[in-house]
Amino acid sequence: MLRLLTSLLIFGSVLSLDTPAEAHQIESALRYLNGDLELNSSFSNGQPTENAIVRLLNPDGTPGQELGRTDSAGRLILNIKNLEDGIVDLQVDGGPGHRDYLELPIDSGTVNLDEVVSLPFGLALVGLLASVRRQSD
Repeated sequence: MLRLLTSLLIFGSVLSLDTPAEAHQIESALRYLNGDLELNSSFSNGQPTENAIVRLLNPDGTPGQELGRTDSAGRLILNIKNLEDGIVDLQVDGGPGHRDYLELPIDSGTVNLDEVVSLPFGLALVGLLASVRRQSD
């Protein structure tokens, strides 16, 4: 288990280096449009994240309910009306090394957009490692 955690930390460190590469960070934004919650997601170079899987994460950091896939413009209308009140973690998965994480505060089926938190990959990785470590203690 320690070897896996070390490998994940090293992998996360390599991803966070500021070196030229083909991979680009995903940047996502939420807004309400005609009463619907719309997610817009693109790579840092402006290219839409087409066909990215958008899912909720379970409390242990594992993939949970899939909410849909982004369209060719990087958009997806999210249906969150059936989710319980509280904070939920959302992942936009554009493939290996291309992920964005958002914390959504849900209250009565709506999201307070002023309180949405975007989590950098490294921080999300640390949270996952802390969760795994707690479970193994």
